[in-house]
Amino acid sequence: MKKKFNYIASAKRTLKIESDSIKNISNQLDGSFSKLCDQIINSKGILIVMGVGKSGHIGQKIAATLSSTGTASIFIHPTEAAHGDMGLINKRDLILLISNSGETDEIINILPSLKRHSKKIISLTSSKSSSISKNADISIVIKSSKEACPLDLAPTSSTTNALAFGDALAIALLEAKGFSKKDFAYSHPAGKLGKKLITKVKDLMHTGNSVPKVDHKMILDKALIEITKKNLGITLVTNKHKVVGIFTDGDLRRCINNKIDIQTTKISEVMTKNFKTVNANDLAVDAAEIMEKNKIFTVVVNKNNKNIGVISMHDLIEARIL
Repeated sequence: MKKKFNYIASAKRTLKIESDSIKNISNQLDGSFSKLCDQIINSKGILIVMGVGKSGHIGQKIAATLSSTGTASIFIHPTEAAHGDMGLINKRDLILLISNSGETDEIINILPSLKRHSKKIISLTSSKSSSISKNADISIVIKSSKEACPLDLAPTSSTTNALAFGDALAIALLEAKGFSKKDFAYSHPAGKLGKKLITKVKDLMHTGNSVPKVDHKMILDKALIEITKKNLGITLVTNKHKVVGIFTDGDLRRCINNKIDIQTTKISEVMTKNFKTVNANDLAVDAAEIMEKNKIFTVVVNKNNKNIGVISMHDLIEARIL
């Protein structure tokens, strides 16, 4: 009977080889990486990434990550560049050529044209003596001791290294530029991620008559009617239109546990005076963080030092912020 193959053992071996390979990249970075970052930061053009085969797929991901984190970048396939896409490149642009061997024919064949059309050529290879590396203005070399493929043929560790290098480059540039959540949201307007980064408290909060409010002298049982009517599990407590406290479902439970007479007790006697607030212009996701941290389900919204509404955890869930 044929022995069952151990898939998990094989997967763990691959992951070990690739993780060790990535760890070694940090020891291989030198001044050429800093030169590359400075060139990109000071460039008035875009960073064009090129690669063939697996390196091309990695190049597409690197270009996409750079663009989404504030560094203008596109991927152009070398073959397409040789058949017209060279016209997309101008003298302000930088070109990053990815080739593990550094001997990719499709890239070598267009190197003279790339040099004429662009500002600088940067290579990412595993060999300083390779044709592409020797023709680059900035040569970056990262080597993997071996591929995870037991035949040492399929690009595995080498492509993982290139991918990790691209992430390291994107984040180094992001941090150097002081790229913010607001900047990230600008390039990610769609989907749940974009919604998290652009939706503000004021877009979801309850205001006006939809907000439960009672006077601080109101007897507790009457105040409960307002809480039930507005269905937010909370009421603001006011004194001459100024919010002086809140009363929540949790406060009510404490009253019941302490046998407080709800028919004779004023709400001001049992309300929460020190309550959490968020600003109307805060991101909704930040309001969610405050609620989660303080284990509350509703928070008061203020603007210009005035309490103007409330926002609840349910509002955030309904808007798909969480």
